Amino acid sequence: MLREPADRRSFPPEVALHVVKIACELPDKLGRSLSQWDSVEIARELVADGIVASISADTVSRILRHHKLKPWRHQMWMSPKVPRDAVFKATVLEIADLYTRPLLPSEVVLCFDEKTSIQPRPRTSPTRPAQLGRPIRLEHEYKRAGALNLFAALDTRSGKVWGQCYERKRQVELIPFLEMLDEEIPPSVTTIHVVLDNVRMHKGKLVQAWLGEHPRFKFHFPPVHCSWMNQVEQWFSILQRKRLGLADFESTDALSEKILAYIAHYNEHAHPFNWTTQSVAKVMAQCEADAAA
Repeated sequence: MLREPADRRSFPPEVALHVVKIACELPDKLGRSLSQWDSVEIARELVADGIVASISADTVSRILRHHKLKPWRHQMWMSPKVPRDAVFKATVLEIADLYTRPLLPSEVVLCFDEKTSIQPRPRTSPTRPAQLGRPIRLEHEYKRAGALNLFAALDTRSGKVWGQCYERKRQVELIPFLEMLDEEIPPSVTTIHVVLDNVRMHKGKLVQAWLGEHPRFKFHFPPVHCSWMNQVEQWFSILQRKRLGLADFESTDALSEKILAYIAHYNEHAHPFNWTTQSVAKVMAQCEADAAA
């Protein structure tokens, strides 16, 4: 039965119940081709379902506010492929131990990853520097000029970064990068711990054969979906902000040159990121809370 109260604020409780019910359903489940609900669409749904003859979006908004619902918002999350169990905890603690314990003089701990598909994006008009009352002006239009993949490793104790750019991301690119590290890290370092993610390239037959011939390299893999444990990701965010924020490079060669120049400049002032046993304990507590949720 349609309800038409004189005052739009006086809708009976069952109307509010229907508002909440709709807000807590995905629109597709109710036959509506929408990604998310908003107050206008919920009001239309109430009328279409015959719950009320009319209702304003403002009234729907008040009901949603009262119940602390915001169905027009969304938040990304990832269902873990790896259970947050004892094995997960042990793996996280193993990586954390590499970051926090005192190292022997014969050890280093490196964090390695690839920053993929970096585009030079040369602009159709020159980028203009800041002037009084005006920010830097970057031409909106750009040309396609290929892309690069940056392979980078960060020393967790000094903050030093090694980097090389490659056109592709394969085992045959990873091995030369590892050989470069092998040449630059002195022989007195007999154990090189490398923290890197679980992609197939890092575990391929060519890489495994290379590791067999270079026993001082020890690979350590954090659990799946734990990229936050790889410290080079923090450095990638710095690189993105300070060197790649304005993508305007003539070519991939120019892009590679500028990236390597930035790494050399960064290493003049490099410092380690501050991982402590207390920060690890907070991370583990959050993991346990997420697992229980």
